[in-house]
Amino acid sequence: MADPHSKPGLTLVSTPIGNLGDISLRAIEALRSADKILCEDTRVSKKLLEKHGIVSRLSNYHEHNAKLVRPKIIDGLKAGAKIVLISDAGTPSISDPGYQLVKACIKNNLKISTVPGPTALIAALTISGLPTDSFYFGGFLPNKRNARRKKLLEKKELETTLIFYDSAKRLLDSLKDANYCLGERPAAIARELTKIHEDVQRGNILELLEYYERNGPPKGEVVVVIGPPAKKPNVDQKELKLLLQELLSNNSLRDSVKLATDKLGVSRSIVYEQALNINKE
Repeated sequence: MADPHSKPGLTLVSTPIGNLGDISLRAIEALRSADKILCEDTRVSKKLLEKHGIVSRLSNYHEHNAKLVRPKIIDGLKAGAKIVLISDAGTPSISDPGYQLVKACIKNNLKISTVPGPTALIAALTISGLPTDSFYFGGFLPNKRNARRKKLLEKKELETTLIFYDSAKRLLDSLKDANYCLGERPAAIARELTKIHEDVQRGNILELLEYYERNGPPKGEVVVVIGPPAKKPNVDQKELKLLLQELLSNNSLRDSVKLATDKLGVSRSIVYEQALNINKE
């Protein structure tokens, strides 16, 4: 049975995220049979190809030249070329301009196939110890604080595990913003995955922030995995009303809401709304 990548068209090939041994037999064959290999950085990809004895036919394709070279790539595919797209590490089209090339191929009715393999977000998720049945991947967290907080706040109500890429130099600021926006949630920071110095730190967001403040930020890029919010207990409206009536007779509205929220462990907005209703009676 012929492999899809053996025919003319674009093939997306996953490459190792750290350990160069983590490459599939199909990936090696696809790279060997390609007329051209598109990559982000030829210096990085050349090491992988040389390790597996593959003659280099590398050509740059990255965010800075993608718009310029994409038409030429499409012309090559139309002429019957076998072109492979890889990234520096992991699966192409994940947080890189690969999806735009795929979109252009679809528009031109060109064949696309995939050789799946490693991706850092899945590797980090599976060893984080956090729920894996449902998750949201948000790519790289923004550089600026306001944009970063906006992105985190937009995802605050999602009852799912959150995954982001981040750089080591921004990690402390990102953890501060995550603690501010998301509160006390379990989390994990994964770095150097599949390499000799692979490291995963686990705890709640504040604990991780304190850990990196003591020990200094890690090197390189990291994967930030944040668990879903704790499930809010069901509210017994009768119990809540009786408690608030008692508290409001001796305390301010603000203090009563805080005391009731702390005691029952329910949403502050629910308690506040009930307190307002009682005051109107």
